[in-house]
Amino acid sequence: MAAYRDELKIITIGGKGSALTSTSVYTIATGHALVRIDSSALDRLTNQNRNPQKPLHSISLTPNKASNLIATRAYLTVLLNKLLHYTNSSNVRTFLPNLIAETLNSNKFGSEAQGLDVEVTEEERLVIEVSNAELYGVCAILDHEGMGLGVVDDAVAALSCEAVKADVRSFDGVDSGDGFVDKEAATVASDMKVLLVGYDSNKRGESEAVSEIPKVNGRLREVVKALHTMVRVELNSGVKGSSGGSGKAVGTTVSGLAVALLFLGKSSLCRVKMNLDVMGNEVLSSGLVSLYEKKCPSRNDLMKGYKAVTDLLVEEDYVMFGYGVYGLLGIVWKIVAWEEITAFFALEGVELMSGIGGQVYGGEAKVDKKSEKKKKKKTVLGKGTSVIVQLIKDRLQIVGGGSGDSLDILEKWVENLFSFFSPKQPEFDEFVQKVKEIVERNESRRLPKLPKGTRDFANEQMVIRERAFSIIADVFKRHGATSLDTPAFELRETLMGKYGEDSKLIYDLADQGGELCSLRYDLTVPFARYVAMNGITSFKRYQIAKVYRRDNPSKGRYREFYQCDFDIAGQYEEMGPDFEIVKVLTELLDELDIGDYEVKLNHRKLLDGMLEICGVPPEKFRTICSSIDKLDKQSFEQVKKEMVEEKGLAVETADRIGTFVKEKDSPKELLSKLKQEGSEFLQNASSSRALDELEILFDALERSKCIDKVVFDLSLARGLDYYTGVIFEAVFKGTTQVGSIAAGGRYDNLIGMFGSKPVPAVGVSLGIERVFAIMEQLQKDRNETTRPTETQVLLGIMGNKSKIPLAAELTSKLWSAKLKAEFVVSTRFDKIISRANDSKIPWMVLVRDRELETGKVKIKNLETKIEEEVPLSAFVDEVKNRLNL
Repeated sequence: MAAYRDELKIITIGGKGSALTSTSVYTIATGHALVRIDSSALDRLTNQNRNPQKPLHSISLTPNKASNLIATRAYLTVLLNKLLHYTNSSNVRTFLPNLIAETLNSNKFGSEAQGLDVEVTEEERLVIEVSNAELYGVCAILDHEGMGLGVVDDAVAALSCEAVKADVRSFDGVDSGDGFVDKEAATVASDMKVLLVGYDSNKRGESEAVSEIPKVNGRLREVVKALHTMVRVELNSGVKGSSGGSGKAVGTTVSGLAVALLFLGKSSLCRVKMNLDVMGNEVLSSGLVSLYEKKCPSRNDLMKGYKAVTDLLVEEDYVMFGYGVYGLLGIVWKIVAWEEITAFFALEGVELMSGIGGQVYGGEAKVDKKSEKKKKKKTVLGKGTSVIVQLIKDRLQIVGGGSGDSLDILEKWVENLFSFFSPKQPEFDEFVQKVKEIVERNESRRLPKLPKGTRDFANEQMVIRERAFSIIADVFKRHGATSLDTPAFELRETLMGKYGEDSKLIYDLADQGGELCSLRYDLTVPFARYVAMNGITSFKRYQIAKVYRRDNPSKGRYREFYQCDFDIAGQYEEMGPDFEIVKVLTELLDELDIGDYEVKLNHRKLLDGMLEICGVPPEKFRTICSSIDKLDKQSFEQVKKEMVEEKGLAVETADRIGTFVKEKDSPKELLSKLKQEGSEFLQNASSSRALDELEILFDALERSKCIDKVVFDLSLARGLDYYTGVIFEAVFKGTTQVGSIAAGGRYDNLIGMFGSKPVPAVGVSLGIERVFAIMEQLQKDRNETTRPTETQVLLGIMGNKSKIPLAAELTSKLWSAKLKAEFVVSTRFDKIISRANDSKIPWMVLVRDRELETGKVKIKNLETKIEEEVPLSAFVDEVKNRLNL
């Protein structure tokens, strides 16, 4: 260290607002940095001399006997920081922290762990004893080395995948897209794919040692993050009067690291053996196997290390436990280093052996022709792994051939790589940073992709969407609705408890300052919140906005999509709003011209009466309704199994429900059947009331000439908890399979759930994304084309960039006349005409020098190809005349 003292970085400790990090502790502990105490920290300490009047205690700042030099220096570094941040720092003498800093910066620490004998006051002694500096010192080492291992283990595993030509397609399936993703495993899989971009795989078959990489490596990342969070807090927290519970807290966190290291070591050992099996040179193979058997920790070593750790944890010897995990981490580092070495030589060994003359043990020259042949057919490496291989080559400083016994040379190479791969060496930090750069740089070069369950919409699609939105808004406004917009996210408490079993699909957001928020699941609950919050008693509104579902994306099923809602809230004549809502729905679907559809309709009170008649307990009404609601996708036998096995319904009760939910007919016919004399529905108060309301509704729908679109279906349940009356769902009957395209119903209690006066309401929500899918398919089937823009006229000016001012002047005249216009300036006429044809613009104004000299321009109908000259001064009026404006 002394030879490089002038080059060492300096780390300041004790400054106000400063924080000590695990990396700083490690850098000081490994002798790669000097310590400086912030002057403001010394000002807070007492200036008493080394021999105060109070009695002194002679103690040794000697860490545990299991400690080594690095752990000793880490202990003193943490202790120094604790002393400087002691709450009653004025009772700590400047002498003590200065002595520790001088010791850390001096040369008196040799290769062996040493302590520091010192005389301290009683209060200083107590601070030292309760500081847990030794425990948190070793935790800081574990944190720093664990973070480094969490980066390089992916790079090393990627090299092994290349070496054995592994099938890595399993990495693509780590994120299944159902919203329940193992984030750390998915991150590892993503990083592995970045490292392997361009990897030429022969796909020899899936190996568990390869397929488990995302999960195993991901767990290490996860536990190291937890350790990092704990260490960051403990390194910088003040010394308290008691250290109670600190050891148990450390044991809980660090034990997770021990388990992760055990499984990472086992997984890495498997890949080491796989790498040795595919070595392409017999000399290299036998030499590496010999070195591996002598120097690589075995599975038995790994198990012994882990067992020693668990025994110490059970005995609650937390400091020794920390050192034990540090020892286990050292074993795993060696194993991962061996994986790196064997993978590298499996990839580059033939070339390396050729570089030293193809020698065998004893110096007898022999060139392996097979190896030479393999060299010519060298595997194409991934973009990331090829950089790592080159880094290792540079480390070995390979320049042509070599001399001496090949086994000696191989052993020197292995030793060189072990040194390179040691986290205690400065070069290792550079290697870690390089791996991070590779991942980040390659990631930035990769084509971005959309999150699952979301879509982009190009101009042709936007034309269809905007036309549909315009039709929908016109229908809503026709019925007297006003527009409302609400935030994309609500307080979580606003949304929870409103959607029944579908509440699991709500997207929760991270806590941003004490408020737990979630993305809106629909537009109905935000509407109810708005009405309740503002004390509104009567409101007819519409809203067209995006909603979010943490759902499993599939065809026609998205995580982000538009809903178009129309709701009527307030006291109105019985069934009047219900009729209007269903009428609005039929008008929407008719005017969107999507083809044949039907509106399935039922009544929640009729369902409740039916369940009561069948013997379902009232507390199970909603959960059974949720099961019944699946009948459009599942057979009754499947639904019955759920009701009986998962929800505890009697088989007889489920069978009776089955006899009712199969009832489906035109509204008046089925209503008449349910109301016939002796019907069980008439004897039940809930269902009898529902039938009376449905009779009024069906008469109104018949008079409004839309009842032919409605089907009375007792299997329709609508799983959402807030429905209280009429419920309905529109289903497309064409060839495009999209399922339900709209739904709604009455919800008289939802607004009152927000603590306000109950306000009855009824509404409909159009699943516009599915409607768009139908409209796009119909357009394809009809061979219709859509103009990407609404541009009416293209101003084409022949010339170079000097004509831009003229283009600005003339186009501005068209814009001022409220015409939809674009301009092109070009020396090539074909470029101008192509622009007009590509955008299907109907008219063009052509401006050329020869016409301008006479004060004229040409107007051309691009469909009929007819053109004529008109005065430049009147060209705007001439265009408007031709557009019949």
